[in-house]
Parts: sequence; C-alpha cells; structure tokens
Amino acid sequence: QVHLVESGGGSVQAGGSLRLSCAASGYTASHYCMGWFRQAPGKEREGVAAIYTGGDSAYYADSVKGRFTISQDNHANTLYLQMNSLKPEDTAVYYCAADPLRVLCSGAWYLAGMKDDYNDWGQGTQVTVSS
Repeated sequence: QVHLVESGGGSVQAGGSLRLSCAASGYTASHYCMGWFRQAPGKEREGVAAIYTGGDSAYYADSVKGRFTISQDNHANTLYLQMNSLKPEDTAVYYCAADPLRVLCSGAWYLAGMKDDYNDWGQGTQVTVSS
C-alpha cells in the first residue's frame, strides 16, 4: 500500500495561487497513476488531474484546464499541483491518490469522467478561496 501525505493547502483570495505537494512512499509497482481529486462540502469527490509516473501525459478536468498544472519529481517521490488563478469554486479538500493500474490515468479514464477508482489515498488538505 502506498502511503501519501499532502501538504500546501491554505486560504487565499480569488486570483491567488497555491502549490500542493504529495509525498509518496511504499511503492511496490514500477509505475503508478498519480491523481489529484477534490471534494467540496455537499458534493461528490471529483477528479482534478492525473499523471503516470512512467510518462508525462497528464489529464485535467475541464474546470481547471489552463489554471492548474500537475507535475512529479520521481526522484523525490513527490507529486505536485500548481494552482493559479484560483476561484471560490475551487474551495475543497484536495486529495492525492495512487494506483498501479495504467488505465486510471489514460484518455479512456478521462473520457469516463475521471472517476476516483484509485486504491491508495492521502488524508487530504483544505484549500479555501475567498472572493
């Protein structure tokens, strides 16, 4: 089981930026799909972005395209989410997730709605954007 610890959340004003980090340990497979998800109060958890540790193709929810960037430092086993031009509707608990199934960060997964079928999850970090 992969152990994931998120950090970097906080409170910002609309238009501001935050950078989330996810430190991973306990890998047992060669590569993983690594994803960021979020859950706002009263809403279902939704996919934000995902990337494969064995490649550089990334997928983004339409609501964050052009504003958020997912990246990884494989040497440091750390996943990042750079969030720019934040909006109040970005307010949520953000979760990091990992799964060795390649399909969970593929075009098919994106087209299926970026479902949260990942195996391992962090504890989440709160992001609050005020208007």
